[in-house]
Amino acid sequence: MMKPAVVLLSGGMDSTTVAAIAKSQGFDVHALSVDYGQRHRVELDSAKRVAAMLGIRDHRIIGLDLRSIGGSALTAEIDVPKDRSDSEMATGVPITYVPARNTILLAVALGFAETLGAFDLFVGVNALDYSGYPDCRPEFIAAFAQLANLATQAGVEGKGRFTIHAPLMQMTKADIVRAGVQLGVDYGQTLTCYDPDSEGRACGHCDACLLRKKGFAEAGVPDPTRYRFTI
Repeated sequence: MMKPAVVLLSGGMDSTTVAAIAKSQGFDVHALSVDYGQRHRVELDSAKRVAAMLGIRDHRIIGLDLRSIGGSALTAEIDVPKDRSDSEMATGVPITYVPARNTILLAVALGFAETLGAFDLFVGVNALDYSGYPDCRPEFIAAFAQLANLATQAGVEGKGRFTIHAPLMQMTKADIVRAGVQLGVDYGQTLTCYDPDSEGRACGHCDACLLRKKGFAEAGVPDPTRYRFTI
């Protein structure tokens, strides 16, 4: 019998690769997507396509209104930065950071896992091409794993020990593309852009798009992304 695991699935290239990795490791994947009021909520359509592509039977989308607190270009009327250089992206925390997002999403995933009797959670964070987000670092993942085992009935009753899997943590975008291609991932079904149009076409100029394009170029893999402008 396969062990159940919860995978946070945004519909982007990273979370899609992680879902494929979890499946390749023999887990019974339960995918969780969150509609938190993100500017790029069209990514949820990509998450649905990805779940179907990977044969994930249990894919849940839950609502959580983070626009009510704002504070990010993804959840408030703040312009998404465009065409930033590598040095600019490597400096400071960008305005696309959503306050405490990964803490909140992992907490929801943890609750879902506990209802399933699952002790494995997968998330697509990485510490190399991570755009400066503090909640994408190894220290955060380790701290959340400790919290998970302290804050749950399953943890304190010794029914199991929660593990937060972040298989992309030390991978570049090129590494991620190569890994996904080996697992048969169709990246044309994914959306990584922070500022897509209503048809799900990527802007090609935000940090997420620039890192994604760089990944395909360095991996030597054709970029299947649909852009709304000629790139």
